[in-house]
Amino acid sequence: MNYSGKLVLKGLNLEVKRGQIIGYIGPNGAGKSTTVRILLGLQQGYGGTARLFGEDIRTSGVAYKSRIGYVPETAEVYDMLTAHEYLVFSGGCYGMDEQRAERKARLLMDQFGLADVFDTRLSSFSKGMRQKVLIISSLLHNPDLLFFDEPLSGLDANSVLVFKEILAKLAVQGKTIFYSSHIMDIVEKISHRIVLLYDGQIAADGTFEELKAQNKEGSLEEIFNQLTGFHQHAQIAEDFVSIVEEV
Repeated sequence: MNYSGKLVLKGLNLEVKRGQIIGYIGPNGAGKSTTVRILLGLQQGYGGTARLFGEDIRTSGVAYKSRIGYVPETAEVYDMLTAHEYLVFSGGCYGMDEQRAERKARLLMDQFGLADVFDTRLSSFSKGMRQKVLIISSLLHNPDLLFFDEPLSGLDANSVLVFKEILAKLAVQGKTIFYSSHIMDIVEKISHRIVLLYDGQIAADGTFEELKAQNKEGSLEEIFNQLTGFHQHAQIAEDFVSIVEEV
């Protein structure tokens, strides 16, 4: 995959099975977002083949998109809509009838403690409340494949616990989940398999225990730093603080 003459993805070969939570990680610019954009059908002009649900997405039409849920790292919501209106609209985009979308949206909002703001405009929502609405929107149509990019942004500690349990139960039901985050300890704990992308290539692929054994490091953060060759964090932090403390 090329951008302005630069090769972004280099011979990426990745096969994912049902029921897996994939921790899809890597430095900024490694190619994670490009991969997701290709699989979502938002990126054209790539080489190779991308198959979802056994079919080449170039020739399978757009029907496969109704089986996907997506929470991007930064998402724009329609501020002038209420949560009710936004979720019914989202459901309709995935082919849900209005009555079913409204019923499920109301029940899911209630589970997230947001029943009292179901008919409130999104413009008044906090970041955490918006994030919950985006999560509900991604799951409303019961997709088989989910892409979550920093989905915990703005969530309180209790909501984080709930969401981690939701992911585990979805995986048991056979859902496949791509989970991207820079919070390594959460990726380490929830992922059945971790794929580390570096410079457009897969630098590591396996369970946390397998990666730990291969790289002789104690945490995913340490493995990440070793594989990406980043060892300057302590010196950068020291230099940064010294500048802050200048009179």
